[in-house]
Amino acid sequence: MNTHSCIVAEVVWNDIESTRSVTDGQLSILHFLFGKNFERATRIVDQRGVKRISGEPSGRSIFQVVGESRRKEEYFCFAENYCGCYSFFFDIVSRGEQLCCKHQLAARLAASLGACIDVKVSDKELALLLSKL
Repeated sequence: MNTHSCIVAEVVWNDIESTRSVTDGQLSILHFLFGKNFERATRIVDQRGVKRISGEPSGRSIFQVVGESRRKEEYFCFAENYCGCYSFFFDIVSRGEQLCCKHQLAARLAASLGACIDVKVSDKELALLLSKL
């Protein structure tokens, strides 16, 4: 994805975030930019598969996103720059073919729409969780 596409995507995400709703036009743009990964991400969000785990009192957070396999594995991710799934390391880090995986897109969409399941933990618990990544 080139720089112009990244800018377009960021503008769309910001618009969704500001209204906490998404239009058909915005969905079309995101689908054009991210393809099948975006389709899969919308299914994850529709099934309430995104948790935002926030530490208190710091407010730092990480997302836990359910996968689509029958095993319903859960992946920890930061929407903008990391996911623990295989696709992230293969398609994004190794091959550079995608900008982000479906879990990152689901996290970003759910956060923008206010559709995350919010889980509060202590900062100590969050640090312990992050240390296991």
